[in-house]
Amino acid sequence: MSALSRLNLNVQSINKLETQDISTTQKQTKSTFAFKWDKWQEHESAEMRAYSIKWMLERYCDTNPEKLKQWLTGEQKIILDAGCGSGYSASLFFGDYLKQHDYLGVDISNAIGIARNRFAKLEYPGDFLQEDIMNLPIADKVVDIIFSEGVLHHTDSTKQAIINLSQKLKKGGLFLFYVYAKKAVIREFTDDYIRESLSTLSDEEALATLKPLTKLGIALGELNIELEVPEDIPVLGIKRGKIDLQRFFYWNMCKMYYRPELSFDEMLITNYDWFSPLNCHRHTPDEIKAYCAQADLNIEHMNIQESGITVVARKIC
Repeated sequence: MSALSRLNLNVQSINKLETQDISTTQKQTKSTFAFKWDKWQEHESAEMRAYSIKWMLERYCDTNPEKLKQWLTGEQKIILDAGCGSGYSASLFFGDYLKQHDYLGVDISNAIGIARNRFAKLEYPGDFLQEDIMNLPIADKVVDIIFSEGVLHHTDSTKQAIINLSQKLKKGGLFLFYVYAKKAVIREFTDDYIRESLSTLSDEEALATLKPLTKLGIALGELNIELEVPEDIPVLGIKRGKIDLQRFFYWNMCKMYYRPELSFDEMLITNYDWFSPLNCHRHTPDEIKAYCAQADLNIEHMNIQESGITVVARKIC
């Protein structure tokens, strides 16, 4: 059986997602990611895929693949990928385990077409719906696992997204998600300033605007200079210690993504992914803990990094 049949969903009977059903900021975010995923499929290098798999295993599983095996061994489960995009993260993270379970990818953008093609190429079974994850046509307490990699913060409310989605989980079901963390003071200001500046531009214009910023990030990285911050600067959220100059700018001043093994276009589209959507909330660990408690989720594992917060939680009731 497929995920749709097990959930008693008839695609033909589901109301089509209309633009008037979502907020202005969500509408803009939807358009932004449709553009991003269309571009991204041109720049998926082996290096980026390897890094993505390693980073997800590190955050969700403490770099122990056995944890993933434990979650996915046994009876056939329904996996809901809430905000699947192009299917990139789920196909990498779950891999061949997808052949043993019923996967449903849902996204607000038309990237589900790319996801469907990706799964077909990989010979992974899966169903796909273009729907708003805040209002899913799925009954409560029917899903075994919800996976939402870097998506909930792109809704109108991260808190409400966690609460709404958790209602779809069976008792004891798993909720795996990653959300952005709040950054240093200047970085928060600069990021929001750039995001607002790009909001009046077309997608192509926004991408072009970020090219000089991407080049600066590369130039800083190639300097390979280490900086010593003599002591904490609490008023700016800057921490003491030795740090690469590019990473100092990256974490404390402005996001300028840099990884030497990646292409310029991969770094550019990653910067675009950060700056372009108007819905881009950042959170503290305490906020996420409070949201999970309100959603009747028991946090089993929380990985906190400067970039974001990864959670493995189980539905209590």
